[in-house]
Amino acid sequence: MCIALLMLQPKFIVCDEPVSALDVSIQAQILNLMMDLQDSMGIAYMFITHNLSVVKHISDDIGVMYLGQLVEKCSSEELFSNPCHPYTQALLSAIPIAKSDAKRERIILKGEITSPIEPKPGCRFAARCNYATEECRQAVPLREISEGHFVACTRYTP
Repeated sequence: MCIALLMLQPKFIVCDEPVSALDVSIQAQILNLMMDLQDSMGIAYMFITHNLSVVKHISDDIGVMYLGQLVEKCSSEELFSNPCHPYTQALLSAIPIAKSDAKRERIILKGEITSPIEPKPGCRFAARCNYATEECRQAVPLREISEGHFVACTRYTP
């Protein structure tokens, strides 16, 4: 992070893959520095990344997107303990587990990825979802399924 930027005392910083090309030990140092700066300066980060381990470490609230569409939003703790959207579930199933005896069922995604250029109406994940119905191919609003937990999936109704 640029020292000159911090001298301006920002309240909000967008971080787009800030640690993606770094060694794991350097990633941890940078993330710890960012969290220390957050505590001392009251900075809010919007952290954009594909690395869910990093997301879990640094985030209070998480928004999961698929092809530019928000599919799930909730607290970090809630997302990792109770993922509801099928895409979120697939993402979390892909996180490596450090314990050699730990078992997790990996969700393998099949099907064609929807064009991000001219997407059809409805859930953009529907073509790859095991649970997709005709309703999914229509507009799927983000719904609050429990306090602070929002999901864009027809399987969940408020």
